[in-house]
Amino acid sequence: MKIRVERAVLLDAVLKMQKTVGSKSSMPILEGILLSAEKGLLTLSSYNLEMGMKKEMYASCDEEGDIVINARLLADILRKLRGIDVEIECDDRLVCHIKSAEAVFDIMGMEATDFPEMPSLTEGENLLINGEDFCELVKGTIFAVSQIEGTRPILTGINISVKNGVLQFVAIDGYRLAIRNKKINIDNEIEFIVSGKALNEVVKLIDENTENIEIKVGKRLILFKISGYVFIARLLEGEFVNYEKIIPSEHSQTTTVICDEMIDSVERVSLLINDSFSTPIRCAFSREELLISCSSALGRAKEKMAINLEGSEFEMGLNSRYLLEALKACECEKVTFNFNGANAGVTITPANQETQEMLYLIMPMRLK
Repeated sequence: MKIRVERAVLLDAVLKMQKTVGSKSSMPILEGILLSAEKGLLTLSSYNLEMGMKKEMYASCDEEGDIVINARLLADILRKLRGIDVEIECDDRLVCHIKSAEAVFDIMGMEATDFPEMPSLTEGENLLINGEDFCELVKGTIFAVSQIEGTRPILTGINISVKNGVLQFVAIDGYRLAIRNKKINIDNEIEFIVSGKALNEVVKLIDENTENIEIKVGKRLILFKISGYVFIARLLEGEFVNYEKIIPSEHSQTTTVICDEMIDSVERVSLLINDSFSTPIRCAFSREELLISCSSALGRAKEKMAINLEGSEFEMGLNSRYLLEALKACECEKVTFNFNGANAGVTITPANQETQEMLYLIMPMRLK
């Protein structure tokens, strides 16, 4: 194989594909990227047995061929090179000769025939979704995905559905719930679960030039086409949590606050919290005032906010990180809190939203 390609273009692709490369794998071949060269075209492939990616780019090809190169090493070399173009030549002994400007590297490649075949998806449901909308829905829910598989690996994914022209993303980790909706011009009805890890990588492929993304959903796989990249991942199998039953249909207390003011107050009080999972912030709601406070090994902090509470006064503990992530995801001027006392989940929605475009629910923490 002997090719010449623009260094910056190749580096950008290698960096984007690194998360779909195996990390510290027992199979070194999975830690590499497959380079396949043919006339005028270079195809890069990465696959870690859970998700994979392909990218085609123009290249000057003197000799066709295939080679697997360690992704981290290739990225490091390309990043340090200074030439506009880079030449890669591989011989029969799998030695890769990489040259750009005056710099030359000789590194060992791996046999392309050992690289696992990436699954293909020929049949499935096709969806065309605006890239900005998709990115907004992922970022508005992914923080509520469970980071630990545990006994319920299904919670490490986002439940995506299309019904009655509404695209919905739902994430839940057992302590909080995030729901985002967006009206779209799609008549299909479909529901599937994609891992948070996969969606996190998909979002990174979306840029200001991405108008729409093409999605094909199969029985076990999902495929995305974004800005020249093809991304494929396994769907999570199983039944998602019946989240609708935990959303309260009525409430006994409610208040509306200015979102940025609430974020600033919680962030200041949280400066004394080392571990947000064990130390809650104390929220005391009275008729005209919210007192936010915390007490930790570092000291104590408290701050007051003016509010107008409808319903009886109460006090509850909340995880500061969960609260902040929900507030920041709302991206609006004012938010409404709905409560059913100190021991039930609190729901957070944008104030005066005409349609239920987003809803966040946080379970309380026990106060000492």
